Amino acid sequence: MFPIIPANSATAASGNSEGIFGFGNTGSYTAITNLVSNAGVVATDQAATTGTARDQPAATQYGDDKGIFGFGFTGSVVGMTNLVSNAGVVASDVAAVGTARQYPAACSYGGDKGIFGFGYYPVVRVSMTNLVSNTGVVASDVAGVGTARNGLVACEYGGDKAIFGFGNTGSKVSITNLVSNAGVVATDQAATTGTARANLAACSYGGDKGIFGYGNGAGGSYAVTNLVSNAGVVASDTVGVGTVRYALAACEYGQDKGIFGFGYAAAQVSLTNLVSNAGVVASDQAATTGTARWSPKACSFN
Repeated sequence: MFPIIPANSATAASGNSEGIFGFGNTGSYTAITNLVSNAGVVATDQAATTGTARDQPAATQYGDDKGIFGFGFTGSVVGMTNLVSNAGVVASDVAAVGTARQYPAACSYGGDKGIFGFGYYPVVRVSMTNLVSNTGVVASDVAGVGTARNGLVACEYGGDKAIFGFGNTGSKVSITNLVSNAGVVATDQAATTGTARANLAACSYGGDKGIFGYGNGAGGSYAVTNLVSNAGVVASDTVGVGTVRYALAACEYGQDKGIFGFGYAAAQVSLTNLVSNAGVVASDQAATTGTARWSPKACSFN
């Protein structure tokens, strides 16, 4: 027999319920992680993971309910990855696949896969990408498409597609590159109307849209945000809310909301700003109980 489903009931979507901030720099490299509940509450530090302490990695969800941190800087660039279980447990290092680099970006695509892209390899910026399967296996380098840069970020949009945006080419830019639901990166889109900047953060919200926020550029540091439609169109600047800062991280939580957290203002901070399912950024929450740091990364899971 088929199961009886009561009228007006719906099966909750899986994935994106909780989040995790991980790694970063407190004045020294760290492997600290902080879980984010499905209500946007950031937990105290978890004991340092078995992963290599570093800053400037990237992170993405994969497999619908798990995550992965990858790449980064320990004093030299690295390419190892660390899987995150659907309970938020970070695993030990997996040997590097792909070119070691710092300040790449990453996000999910295709519903259950991920992509790492761009970054900085000593003395040269790169644009290659590495796809992540729905079992967390990182593929070898795919030749780069789009302007090589570092300090960019990425988020999902449209339910199964992705966008890389902004970054540093030697100067701050607002270039974006769309990613299809098959993980194919498109050529540069004309510069958005958003303020050119790097070292910002991005996440999805509302189920099918995205948001870029904060960062630094020619005018110093910013708190401005730029919404991404479900067609991948980046809007002009929205006046900033919250403490101006850069080198922060963001992820989705509660299945349709987002959170910006940590970063560098006049010093390392641990404050957070919640994003509603309509893309509205809230004022600063009291500093979390997590260790203040800059250049962590975050992703959703569960």
